[in-house]
Amino acid sequence: MNPKISPKYVQTSLAASLTLGFQQGSFHRDAKLKGLNLLLHYEEGCLGKCHFCGLSKTRLEGPKGKTFIRVDWPLFSLEEVVERTRTKEQIHRVCISMITHPKALEDTIHVIKKFKKETDLFISVLITPTLIRNRESLMAMKEAGADRVGIAIDAATPGLFDRLRGRGVNGPHRWDHYWEVVRLSEEIFGKFYVGIHLIVGLGETEREMVQAIQKGQDMGAYTHLFSFFPEKGSPMQDHPPPPLNQYRRIQLARWIINVGLGSIRQMSFDRQGKLTDFGTDINPLIELGEPFMTSGCPGRDGKVACNRPYGNERPSGPIRNFPFMPEPEDIEEIKKQLEIK
Repeated sequence: MNPKISPKYVQTSLAASLTLGFQQGSFHRDAKLKGLNLLLHYEEGCLGKCHFCGLSKTRLEGPKGKTFIRVDWPLFSLEEVVERTRTKEQIHRVCISMITHPKALEDTIHVIKKFKKETDLFISVLITPTLIRNRESLMAMKEAGADRVGIAIDAATPGLFDRLRGRGVNGPHRWDHYWEVVRLSEEIFGKFYVGIHLIVGLGETEREMVQAIQKGQDMGAYTHLFSFFPEKGSPMQDHPPPPLNQYRRIQLARWIINVGLGSIRQMSFDRQGKLTDFGTDINPLIELGEPFMTSGCPGRDGKVACNRPYGNERPSGPIRNFPFMPEPEDIEEIKKQLEIK
């Protein structure tokens, strides 16, 4: 019996599974998924050992197996996923997530070509830099049909990266190589057609996180921001999510930097690295609501398509990354979380 592995089979996020009708359910506050998130799947799993990740080799499996970004990722045939996607106009983009596995690069290119040939979706790839050894690998993905790539750096400092993803856990990933692939990706795909993922709350200071966001910006990469959520069974299952006021400050700083309204050079931090001054009047920015929405690759309308409903928190809230424009009552709640009168 042939195993259900990539590229013939892919995992989808729970949100994607519900949107495509594989499973039944509804979204809190009628959130609409705009980006289809897929994950390659192999019997051996991911060979990475990242301490915070639900796919890590270091994780103990729960009664239902491993989850990733808080939820189950059910497995379906690529053929059926593509077929169902064609009937969903609300889906603007597909993001194909590689994992650390010898076949991942080859199979990612296969999946890109399938979507390029049979759909009109924009195509992103969340690449595994450890598998990218030269420009040709990136060129192959672009030529297959991908228009953007994302790189999950996750940890904001070289020390945290090494301790949680690299030598500290006997893992294969290296900080310098990840940033080198950011540089190569910008050369191949173009300025700001590259995104970096950063997770707030792994042990960094606010200054260190804003420095990483600025580093990405200076290299031509937007930041897609996540709030740490402990995965059960992972080595960091007892590590708490970051305080809401901390996450809100980082969201606001990221937005200011990514839209070009300012930089870390105008911001101030206290001795503990806490962000104390944004260098601009933030009150009108808070009223916009947009800084607190999910950050990700855009869709046909130029707005974020990879909106990942409730990927950082339980739907019961509080919502950390809004998958829709915050309502006036949400803005008032955000002000309280930011401790603004």
